[in-house]
Amino acid sequence: MAELNREVVLEVLGAVIEPDLKQDIVSANLIEELHIEGNKVKIKVLVKNPALHARRRMQEAISFNLKTKINSDIEVEAEVAGMPAEAREAHRSILPEVKHVVAIASGKGGVGKSTVTANLAGGLAKAGYRVGVVDADIHGPSMPTMFDVVGEKPTMIEVDGKPMINPVLSYGIKLLSIGFFTDQDNAVVWRGPMAAKALTQMFTDAYWGKLDYLLIDLPPGTSDVHLSLVQTVPLDGAIVVSTPQEVALADARKGVSMFKMDTINVPVLGIVENMAWFTPLELPDNRYYIFGRDGAKNLAEGLEVPFLGQIPLVQGVREAGDVGRPAVFQENTPSSKAFEELVRKFVEQVEATKTKAVNG
Repeated sequence: MAELNREVVLEVLGAVIEPDLKQDIVSANLIEELHIEGNKVKIKVLVKNPALHARRRMQEAISFNLKTKINSDIEVEAEVAGMPAEAREAHRSILPEVKHVVAIASGKGGVGKSTVTANLAGGLAKAGYRVGVVDADIHGPSMPTMFDVVGEKPTMIEVDGKPMINPVLSYGIKLLSIGFFTDQDNAVVWRGPMAAKALTQMFTDAYWGKLDYLLIDLPPGTSDVHLSLVQTVPLDGAIVVSTPQEVALADARKGVSMFKMDTINVPVLGIVENMAWFTPLELPDNRYYIFGRDGAKNLAEGLEVPFLGQIPLVQGVREAGDVGRPAVFQENTPSSKAFEELVRKFVEQVEATKTKAVNG
């Protein structure tokens, strides 16, 4: 029976492997705290996958190894937590050359989540950033239409001897969508595991290269796809899109809560209020609050998450999406100005969240 001391404990824990990193927790510097008092070992360990089942497996592995290899009577108190953003980035095995991975979500459909994603991507590209978009809305992919690439197919490229999917390029933005791999006129009916596998391949089997931002347009609601995404991709944050009306706000509240769950633990970068007011083309100074006023703005304040801005409901945004040229590329229009302001606040919030994570 080995003596209970720090050196012996670390030697035993060197056999405990973090499954996503495929390294032991000692050499990977995943042990945050280690205290030994008498017959008690208290330890805090980080894991890449923040899901509850992954943390429980790590707790069980730590306790099993210490009790079987040192002393079955020792008391083990193991706290397991998900890595903070900067640690996930340092250990990133998927998308290693992508600086920021951000999901765009909505509690319900029809609130303009994909429109916001397309224009946020366009605005970032317009500002000089390297941008990619994954259209993960398995059942309603719309990015091929919004970027005028319907009918195009990704090519294959060889990277380090391995064949990889080469994303489609439009307006300097790299795009992958399930819509590139399915018939546009046929419904996509997939069970959760099939959808999750297709989504995973758009990250693990694609060559994205160096990007400043990779935006992920999620399906509406909460589902297996959302959980699979968090387990696969090192998200740096999420945005929730809503209209001001109460029925949409109730679902947006659920969307924010989902990302704050212990099993997901992704920073909410902010809420975007889409269709904030209607402005007719012939009366550009008039605002009609047909879905209510400041609903998403008030929700952000109530939930204590950042508010990233309001996007007006104007005909030009719909027309731009239909012809495949996001409205943000227009010059000096109410919609392009709103999207440019959204881009500015988004970049600020990403950097602020990263700084907060680094400084603890």
